[in-house]
Amino acid sequence: MVHAVEIPDDESDAAALYELGDIPPLGVVPDTMYAMTIRRERHGEPLQAFATEVVNVPRPGPGEVLVYVMSAGVNYNGVWAGLGKPLSPMDIHKQDYHVAGSDAAGVIWKVGSGVRRFKVGDEVVVHCNQTCGQCHNCNGGEPMLCRDQRIWGYETTDGSFAQFARVQAQQVLPKPRHLTWEQAGCYMLVYATAWRMLYGHTPHTLKPAMNVLVWGGSGGLGTMAIQICKAAGANAIAVVSSKEKGEYCMELGAKAYLNRKDFDCWGPLPDTTDAEGYRSYVKRVRRFGKAIWEVTGGVDVDIVFEHPGEQTFPVSSYLVRRGGMVVFCAGTTGYNLTFDARYVWMRQKRIQGSHFASKYEADEANHLVMDEKIHTGLSVVFPFEGVAEAHDLMFRNRHPPGNMVIAVNAVERGCTSLAESRARHGG
Repeated sequence: MVHAVEIPDDESDAAALYELGDIPPLGVVPDTMYAMTIRRERHGEPLQAFATEVVNVPRPGPGEVLVYVMSAGVNYNGVWAGLGKPLSPMDIHKQDYHVAGSDAAGVIWKVGSGVRRFKVGDEVVVHCNQTCGQCHNCNGGEPMLCRDQRIWGYETTDGSFAQFARVQAQQVLPKPRHLTWEQAGCYMLVYATAWRMLYGHTPHTLKPAMNVLVWGGSGGLGTMAIQICKAAGANAIAVVSSKEKGEYCMELGAKAYLNRKDFDCWGPLPDTTDAEGYRSYVKRVRRFGKAIWEVTGGVDVDIVFEHPGEQTFPVSSYLVRRGGMVVFCAGTTGYNLTFDARYVWMRQKRIQGSHFASKYEADEANHLVMDEKIHTGLSVVFPFEGVAEAHDLMFRNRHPPGNMVIAVNAVERGCTSLAESRARHGG
């Protein structure tokens, strides 16, 4: 149902508000929209933090486009935004409310001035990196080092858990035609992040026959890392918390999996001056390393793909090979990372922080999806009102393997295009 409203002068076909899935005429922008918002007074666990509101539809400025959101992926930064930790997103963008969501698939509905490469009606996926586009890093340098670099949907207010989202034109990429809206909306954040972690830090880039230890192998990041390794001819060794998750990783192409519950070497580095206690700790770590050697034929891993942080970082930096790299993009178990520096400097290991990806890297990665060599790993589709539930599952580490997605305007499941969505919805 479309609400009866006053018609804007410049868009005579527009209504003030459309219901989810009631597709407006192409290019017609309503005044308001449904959004799943976070407000400062609701900061807390996901079931408390998220609420549906009607807010104004943002208008694209120069170099920006407005996307009609068909689906939106669920990522841990939505949990952080809801908690308001380590800081409130409202402290960053200074707005009264926050719309989370850093993954989206949809249709370009309006373009701002100066946009040349995209037009209304283009079906796209959205990557979450925003930059100034004008500094030396953005033009021939490293865009991820732009001083104005920020993550859309976490450090901006116009995220994807809404009917419309405003993004920079450089954020959009072609939607792989074979994917449904649900499949297309769930993968770009974790996939491009994993791609940069494995290919973005020369000379420690992924090569055939390399051994890569992948923490959280069945999660969003891990499932992508495993597939990237397989496509490159490298060996992914997944670390998981159950046999079922391990078998899922094997189906994706992992060479082997290890159940972390079979080992007891997790947590911050113990006191190195406590000789007996430290000796006992190293013995436990080496038992985990021996299990890895049984997979690799007795050699240490070339790369450790890290994101748990506090509970696993000491082990990662100890076990990576001489001259190898521990690359990390998060600290989901805590940010106080500890490691024995002696093993790092004497064996010339690299500790590398990594943060999402550039437009070039996201586009490079997306072509493997377009060629059907990488699968998006969609696990569960939630309706729009399920945003809080999906994030609560992630917060409690009870989410299924793979990537979760929210069907925003894609109320007719399984459609691969706007035309199909219209036809099946009766529009």
